[in-house]
Amino acid sequence: MLASPSGALMSPVKPPPLGPAQPVPMGQIKPHPRPGDTLQASTARSAGTRTEAIHALLPSTRRHRTRRAAMHPGLSSHEARARLARDGPNELPASPRRGVLRLLREVVTEPMLLLLVACGAIYLVLGDRHEALMLLGFVFVVMGITFVQQRRTERSLAALRDLSSPQALVLRDGQAVKLAGRELVCGDIVLLAEGDRVPADMALVQASNLSVDESMLTGESVPVGKQAVADTEAAAEAPAAPDDARVYAGTLVTQGSARGRVVATGTRSALGRIGQSLATLGSGSTPVQRETARIVRRVAVVGLVLAAALAVAYTLSTGQWLHGLLAGITLAMAILPEELPVVLTLFLGLGAWRLARAQVLARSIPAVELLGATTVLCVDKTGTLTANRMAVRSLWSPAAEHDTLRDAHRPLQEALHDLLEFAVLASHRRAFDPMESAIGACGQRLLADTEHLHADWTLVDDYPLSPDMLAMSRVWQSPDRRERMIAAKGAPEAIVDLCHMDPGPRAEVTHQVSVLAAEGLRVLGVARASFDATELPGNQHDFAFEFLGLIALEDPLRPEVPQAIAECRAAGIRVVMITGDHPATARAIARQAGLSADGELITGAELAALDAPALARRLEATHVFCRVQPEQKLRLVQAFRARGDVVAMTGDGVNDAPALKAAHIGVAMGARGTDVAREAAALVLLNDDFASLVTAVRHGRRVFANLRKAISFVLAVHLPIIGLSILPVLLGWPMLLMPVHILFLQLIIDPACSVVFEAEPLEPGAMRAPPRRPEARLFDAAVLWRGLCQGLGLLVLLLAVFAWARWQSGADTVARALTFSVLVMSNLALIFSNRYWHRAALPGRGPVNLAFRWVSGAALLLLAGVLGIPAVSRLFAFEAPPLPLLLAGLAATALGLLWFELVKWGLGHRQARAG
Repeated sequence: MLASPSGALMSPVKPPPLGPAQPVPMGQIKPHPRPGDTLQASTARSAGTRTEAIHALLPSTRRHRTRRAAMHPGLSSHEARARLARDGPNELPASPRRGVLRLLREVVTEPMLLLLVACGAIYLVLGDRHEALMLLGFVFVVMGITFVQQRRTERSLAALRDLSSPQALVLRDGQAVKLAGRELVCGDIVLLAEGDRVPADMALVQASNLSVDESMLTGESVPVGKQAVADTEAAAEAPAAPDDARVYAGTLVTQGSARGRVVATGTRSALGRIGQSLATLGSGSTPVQRETARIVRRVAVVGLVLAAALAVAYTLSTGQWLHGLLAGITLAMAILPEELPVVLTLFLGLGAWRLARAQVLARSIPAVELLGATTVLCVDKTGTLTANRMAVRSLWSPAAEHDTLRDAHRPLQEALHDLLEFAVLASHRRAFDPMESAIGACGQRLLADTEHLHADWTLVDDYPLSPDMLAMSRVWQSPDRRERMIAAKGAPEAIVDLCHMDPGPRAEVTHQVSVLAAEGLRVLGVARASFDATELPGNQHDFAFEFLGLIALEDPLRPEVPQAIAECRAAGIRVVMITGDHPATARAIARQAGLSADGELITGAELAALDAPALARRLEATHVFCRVQPEQKLRLVQAFRARGDVVAMTGDGVNDAPALKAAHIGVAMGARGTDVAREAAALVLLNDDFASLVTAVRHGRRVFANLRKAISFVLAVHLPIIGLSILPVLLGWPMLLMPVHILFLQLIIDPACSVVFEAEPLEPGAMRAPPRRPEARLFDAAVLWRGLCQGLGLLVLLLAVFAWARWQSGADTVARALTFSVLVMSNLALIFSNRYWHRAALPGRGPVNLAFRWVSGAALLLLAGVLGIPAVSRLFAFEAPPLPLLLAGLAATALGLLWFELVKWGLGHRQARAG
């Protein structure tokens, strides 16, 4: 019996081999076991597994694996560019992007612009040619602003679509490079591993235990076994290659690895011929967009009814039906909140664009809305909390021990030379896996100028990692020796099993593994063997291995993680670490990261034994889950959701996809994740960095908070416009606002909503507040009450200003000009006040918002032109107020700002008491 690092006994009897590429139902595909800090410490996990799988394609193979073909360097960059120009990109027809003409058509047919054109036509009928021309001029200005906003949003979404393009590992100029799938051309050599989405139709040149899910093409849910067509690459190029030697675009590699030559791309692939299309980013509306559209429709219906009633009433009272129609259209323009759909589209589109600049790709726009409500972050350890850059920390054999930090200035003991020598030989010379890279670097450093580095040895064969043997062996031929040397590394229990060790030495190794794992280190066993026969055996157990020792590596914590976790804790967000590592390793990393490592810890075995109520009771006090299988992540996500939490979940593998889908916000790893994980996720961390996830939460809170500010502003600014359109008619006053006035105000409202508030940074203290409730709505009572109070107060102030100015000057044109001036300046004051909801808006405090400065400066400059240029004043039906009245207008604006601040303070005080 073999002791595991945790002290449990394991049977040395191995399960039967899997056989060559037998089909396995999708639901039965299991991840490799995760013994100790061992296999996932070497090559059984995430990028490690994928790198091993890719490397396994390059040497020769045995029995059920294809013989090694001559290594083809792939296409040259020049040839690839030529073929791309000839055949076009490897992409299928997608939903058409909105071009310039389509955008212009949508802008021209907006209800607000149609109302403006109708007003211009009425002015022409009335004989007011100057007013008509001015309105039409303003129409072009508003069209330009709207077009620029829409175009900016479209460019942001296009950039996100390009970022979310599938990736492929391709041989170009003899080097393995990652390219966007759309850049593949016929003749490219593509390397595939478990979890990859096949980027194009390919003929297999080499395959290792390969199974592919072709359900999207055939409807069959059982993965299909695949194998290379022949021993030569030329044969694989033949058009007559059998179906089991081809893989098709869009299918999913569920098991094994392969190397294939691209034979069809784009619409010429099987997927293209069927006529399916890829899903595109941003094609669906978000919940908030649907809520907004519903509200806009209701307000529009009410507005049209009121506008019709006002037009009829004006016509009946005055007998001037054209002026009545003009008054009705003015009211409709005042009521219609056409800014809201533009605001939402721009906020969410630019929010996703800003996230992409922070190395977070939003594949699902609704995820941007929900980020601010996240209460639980379930994160993986490797590469997310840690740097995924391994370094050798310790070398141990029964005869000696070397700590690379403690003994940094000492040479490596002679007794450990063989251990490091064969650890290097068991790794790939061109290593992509971080652990193999660390072992190679350590060998170059500690074995320099010794006879233990063998650049002249030739690789004969290798035995890659397999589900039934958690170790790999590489067979080498020395130029001065007849026998072949075999180097093996892998899980310590697997290496001990290969060496057939006695119980005493086995117990000593197990104890040392536990000691190293308790320090948070990943442990590999290393062994060597020699073999004289010509024909290599088909099983690693047939070699007479000698145990050399243990090599321990560490994946250091990312330096920014402790601060990011502290920020999450202050924001009321729980961070839960879910890992397949040894409990001691998980606890050590959690302690370094600042998680509650000394509290309760649940292993995968314990999780499997808990029923739903028992698990719910233990979730509250547990922050670390270890030895967790990928399929158990789904249960944890569902358990957190059942508690009412809003869950963000990170994942990178094929088996993580269900958990990513089940989470409110699935987060895939962009650098080391599989294609299927990225497709299942709402967000992709392009640099696999936990701090980026915290940044995404910060962005989510910022987007939601600024949207609420913009909506409150829209409501507050529309109420006085509506009142000034209706009340003068009901009171028998002359019309206060005409279409040209409302159009001028739109030049302030639209940029304020879509630019000023969108650019506003997160308020101080927002990341120290608890997450918002998941059921919280944009149009809730707090937002509506704030806008209603501010807008009604401003309406009363403006009516008082008009009545006082009319009494003081005796001229309607002067009173109208002063009231309009106070309205414009009060709108700017309203923007200034609503930039901050949790503190007073004082000049010089807080970050500079350049957009607000530009909007304010442009609005005041235009207002000065309207008042100061007689020809323009006549078009607005204005007469410039004298200086005393203008000073009184400034005082009224200050009074309005004071009212806005009082409303803000009162509502904030009320919410604080309610909270």
